[in-house]
Amino acid sequence: MKHFLESEFKPASAEQGRFHVIPAPMELSVSYGSGTRKGPDAIIDASQQLEADIYGYRPGDFGIHTQKPIKVASKKPEAWIDAIEERVSKALRHQAIPVLLGGEHTVTLGAARAYHQAGRKIGFIHFDAHADLRNEYEETPLSHACVMRRVHELGFPLVQIATRAVSQEEREYRAANKKTITAYDGLDIADGHMPGDFMPKGFPKEVFVTFDVDGLDPSVMPATGTPVIGGLFWYDVIRILRRVVSARRIVGMDIVEFSPIKGLHHADFTAALLTQALMSMAMESEKCQ
Repeated sequence: MKHFLESEFKPASAEQGRFHVIPAPMELSVSYGSGTRKGPDAIIDASQQLEADIYGYRPGDFGIHTQKPIKVASKKPEAWIDAIEERVSKALRHQAIPVLLGGEHTVTLGAARAYHQAGRKIGFIHFDAHADLRNEYEETPLSHACVMRRVHELGFPLVQIATRAVSQEEREYRAANKKTITAYDGLDIADGHMPGDFMPKGFPKEVFVTFDVDGLDPSVMPATGTPVIGGLFWYDVIRILRRVVSARRIVGMDIVEFSPIKGLHHADFTAALLTQALMSMAMESEKCQ
């Protein structure tokens, strides 16, 4: 079994790791392109090509523990969500920052349930081309297209960033929940309508960053099942994350919906670099608070 960034740092034990990388190759409800089950392994493989330092930090110096990949025999989403909840809960018991590698976006619900069970009052920062606020999609409420609605129903407020494929049902759900869902759609960002201080008043001080890689523009990240033109570029993401960590503490993260394309190494490397960058931002957020 390979460990995240083990080319640069000796893997930490579960007790010593500040970060717990959790591979979750769940792929049950993808509705267009497939391959998200291969995402975690591809990210970990590509991480061996990363440099130790990124944006002023060496995340490996704080200890990176890579858990064994989650394996679930059942094709029922509930079984996967339960397994993911247990793994994220393990990381929280060790006072570690969970770094969940999907898999389809439904994996985020398992993480949210772990924080809910632990009584943590956190907010979710959601990078995505899609709002994922449908009540059901393709006859299941546990689809990747419903995940942020399920997270919101647990009582967690949301900030959605770079959304640009939003159904009427989702717009109505946003409108009915204005106090706890804030959205900066792709066009809003492009037109300069995302203020410097974009975090809503009263939003929790601790946040979980859930990053669907289709939040990036397809020219940056083509390796995803549902690419949508008009997304974020790399330094757009870094600029936004820096604003987040200036006022909030990142206590968990996931990178989801990455579907590697054979031979397209830059996409694998980008997903791995994004993972490492989020770790660095988590360290910066602890310094700022």
